[in-house]
Amino acid sequence: MSDGKGRSTASRIVRSRLSLRDLITEAISGMLARPGRTMLTILGTVLGVVALVATLGLTKTSGNQIVTRIDELQATSVSVSNRSEGGFFGPRRGISVIPWDAGDRLIRLNGVVAAGTLTRVDTAGALVSSVPVNDPLGQSEFAMDVLAVSHGLFDVVLADLTTGRFFDVGHSQRHDPVAVLGSGAAARLNVSRVEQQPAIFVGDTTLAVIGIVGEVSREPALLNSVIIPDGTARAVFNTEAPAEVHIRTELGAAQLIGQQAALALAPNNPEQLRVSVPPALGAVQSDVQEELDSQFLILGGIALLVGAIGIANVTLVSVLERVGEIGLRRAAGARRRHIAAQFLAESAAMGFVGGILGASLGVLVIVGVSAQRQWTPVLDLYVPLLAIPGGTLIGLIAGLYPSWRASRLEPVDALRAGT
Repeated sequence: MSDGKGRSTASRIVRSRLSLRDLITEAISGMLARPGRTMLTILGTVLGVVALVATLGLTKTSGNQIVTRIDELQATSVSVSNRSEGGFFGPRRGISVIPWDAGDRLIRLNGVVAAGTLTRVDTAGALVSSVPVNDPLGQSEFAMDVLAVSHGLFDVVLADLTTGRFFDVGHSQRHDPVAVLGSGAAARLNVSRVEQQPAIFVGDTTLAVIGIVGEVSREPALLNSVIIPDGTARAVFNTEAPAEVHIRTELGAAQLIGQQAALALAPNNPEQLRVSVPPALGAVQSDVQEELDSQFLILGGIALLVGAIGIANVTLVSVLERVGEIGLRRAAGARRRHIAAQFLAESAAMGFVGGILGASLGVLVIVGVSAQRQWTPVLDLYVPLLAIPGGTLIGLIAGLYPSWRASRLEPVDALRAGT
């Protein structure tokens, strides 16, 4: 048909279109139309993004603390022992390779924080008890290790006292019959207070308890043992020589101290000493970090999936409630893709807002937990930045089915169902 001027009627039909501005406006209007439901829906995405960001950040932060702790406890620990027979009980009789003043010699080396000797005392099978009378039933006598240590060993193992005090170099030089109990040994011997210096008995030898060790970061065998000065072990139990020397170094100095320790202790025959230096822990640290990352990433992904399901559910309900509106828009010229774009924009907008709030709250959670535990917060910058488009993408994906269903409604059927 023609209008008489050579133009067809079809050419005057304005094609329906939906601009980006209109799309954003419609999405905001749709969200604000039901603010309560919208906030609850966004809350699901917020919780998912918070869980994802916080778990990734806390995993990295805690992993960094674990790695640092491994460095502090392992990468700073060096031990020296005799190559000759005798093991933990010391070298064979007549062979003394490690000197009794090993700790004093090693502490002079640059990079050594603390050093001390450790030897299991040969008590010839004597039992330990807290009463002087032999119990026929053996209920108050126990077989437990008696360890001879120098005063510097307590600093090496980072021992923490529950009560009392540690013995010092004076106790060793005077051969004082004193002892410090590990927490496990103290519990078995029923010793909880040391103000009156309670006595314990190793066979026929009486020792006064002056302290109880509650925790150690290294050498946990100390917690179940009776610990006596090395000078007392020499005088009372005829201990020949130290079995081991333990050294705590500054971070990064372990390899150098490992090369120098044998020469400092036995300059004439360093080859008779065995020096144990911690291996490189880079691979172990990486494995720990990857394992933590994978475990917590799964948890964060599950939480984010719950948020996506929430958006999909609410968007689908919104489609069902707005059937009449959809029919009216279709009758007014809106195409299927316009209807689909409208609902996709609403679900993506909810995901976008949830991503912003979730990323912000996730960072605050990381900082708060780190501050409470006195950790240094560690978080890759891309995690919160990607959380925002990630939340938008989750909302977009969640709205695919509801928007498709809305776009498939016929105008007549939608108008009839909405009336």
